[in-house]
Amino acid sequence: MNVQKLLEKALRREDLSIEEGNFLYTHASLSALMYTANEIRKTYRPDNVVTWIIDRNVNITNVCISRCTFCNFHKLINQEGTYITQLDEYSEKIRELEACGGNQLLIQGGMHPQLGIDFYAQLFTSLKQRHPLIKLHALGPPEIAYIAQREHMAYADVLRTLLNAGMDSLPGAGAEILQDHIRAKVSPGKCNTQTWLDVMHEAHKIGIVTSATMMYGHIETIADRMAHLVLIRDLQYKKPSHSKGFTAFIPWPFYSKNTKLAQQTGKSYPIQHLEYIRMIAISRIMLTNIDNIQASWLTVGIPTAQICLHAGAHDMGSIMIEENVVSQAGAAFTAKKEELQEAIQQAGFIPKLRNQGYEIVSL
Repeated sequence: MNVQKLLEKALRREDLSIEEGNFLYTHASLSALMYTANEIRKTYRPDNVVTWIIDRNVNITNVCISRCTFCNFHKLINQEGTYITQLDEYSEKIRELEACGGNQLLIQGGMHPQLGIDFYAQLFTSLKQRHPLIKLHALGPPEIAYIAQREHMAYADVLRTLLNAGMDSLPGAGAEILQDHIRAKVSPGKCNTQTWLDVMHEAHKIGIVTSATMMYGHIETIADRMAHLVLIRDLQYKKPSHSKGFTAFIPWPFYSKNTKLAQQTGKSYPIQHLEYIRMIAISRIMLTNIDNIQASWLTVGIPTAQICLHAGAHDMGSIMIEENVVSQAGAAFTAKKEELQEAIQQAGFIPKLRNQGYEIVSL
């Protein structure tokens, strides 16, 4: 293989294979990857706009049977300190969100063994009754698969039930690395790779807006990362024409502080900022059919995210008023909406507020 020929192929917007992506990632200079990804970005955003959103992450419960080895947040049902968030607590958090100008609630699991489809449907219905303007970016493929298994329902039926109850979009949560030999070690209780993809495919057929993610930088190889990207790209090709499918791809690095995975491997996993920029660039190069690449400033900080805007990303994600998982494993970055907009401007771009469908909205 030849780096220059592969970069030229990428600039023609041709799909690269797992092997080609692996070769580029490991052999191309960072500057070459950044240049190529930035040129591709310009075809999506010639107006120099970088989007962002205001939302709030609320965990439905901290009870989860998944036993993810990267997560310090979850508890088993018989442990002390478990909770299920109550409706009045949601309302208080929503009012705080709306006071900041936001209208999207990112509602995440865990997978609680006593919570079924009726619980989630009633929760979403109640939230919409109390707060009709709120958008619910809710759950993820592992939770959908878990509910379906628990209730003996098809994935599509679970999704339709939740959609009718008020769910607006489906996050790409629980992807980690979409390779089963990795998932067995980092998220043993979550659905396997094919199930994650199957749930997303059903969501796309129904027309639900979704995103895709990757948590990298632990026990996977570069080839595993490239396989993950190709699976995401291949599924996007299968979406029906009426569906947006995956609106965005968001990679973030593994934070290892006090995690079981770090204890098991006996390794430290320092955050490599240049590696993150390289991951953003290769994601833009590999994902030829996904419009938006998001720089996760929440996990790498504003300065690194600003550089990523010159390496293929043109979304800065959310100010994320509340977050519980990566923060409990060592991430400690925060920003107000004014600071995020200023950071985008300082990087040489025009900040524009968006919704989950990546449509520009007014603040």
